[in-house]
Amino acid sequence: MVISGEDKGQSGRVLEVLVKEQRAIVEGLNMIKKHAKPSAKNPQGGIISKEAPMHISNLNVVDPKSGKASRIGRRLNEDGKLVRYAKKSGEEIK
Repeated sequence: MVISGEDKGQSGRVLEVLVKEQRAIVEGLNMIKKHAKPSAKNPQGGIISKEAPMHISNLNVVDPKSGKASRIGRRLNEDGKLVRYAKKSGEEIK
């Protein structure tokens, strides 16, 4: 879920995380227009809409219980495995 910026309040699936740049590409959000020359993949060329990377500080994980943005923590579950959990509800994130 996006917590700040132009797409604030919207959520989508993370397609790619760019670790070195601290950015992530979210499906359907932060759309830009890109001019493309004709190529084998795109024989017509023209203007293409695509997702641009956004800084990860503008993103939060969605709480599985409430559906709202929540910070995450890490703890050991009953099997002794380290798992992520939503700090708002305490629910485990799959």
